[in-house]
Amino acid sequence: MEGTRIQLRPRKKARIEIIPLIDVIFFLLATFVLFTLSLNRIQSVDVNLPVSSQNPGPPPPPKDMLTIQISDQGNLYFNRELIDIDEFAARLDQWKQQAQDPRVLVAGDEKAKWGVTVKVLDEVRNAQIKKVSMETRTRQTGR
Repeated sequence: MEGTRIQLRPRKKARIEIIPLIDVIFFLLATFVLFTLSLNRIQSVDVNLPVSSQNPGPPPPPKDMLTIQISDQGNLYFNRELIDIDEFAARLDQWKQQAQDPRVLVAGDEKAKWGVTVKVLDEVRNAQIKKVSMETRTRQTGR
């Protein structure tokens, strides 16, 4: 008696069907597009913000504030007055004697030389003025 042989069918290889995946991707894309389009219709709540009755404008600079501006030509403006760099130290000492709380603002125009600015800062330090500010925006020359 011979054994009966069972014939097995050859196994099929697993395949990934791409068509259903494309359908799912298009469905997700359409969902996100419709969702983002509906975001434009969100209503907002009106808020009444307080309004000032008077417009005082910017506060005036303190009386003890000295503005020194350096131009691209190396000129110094001492509170908008053109002075020579050689007389700066004497003018600074004279101003410091008159000010109760001496403060200095160093400004420059667009093409100011850094070397002149360092000289000005050295003179301010030599005058022992502790409150020194550097303006970070440029001004027109002499303003």
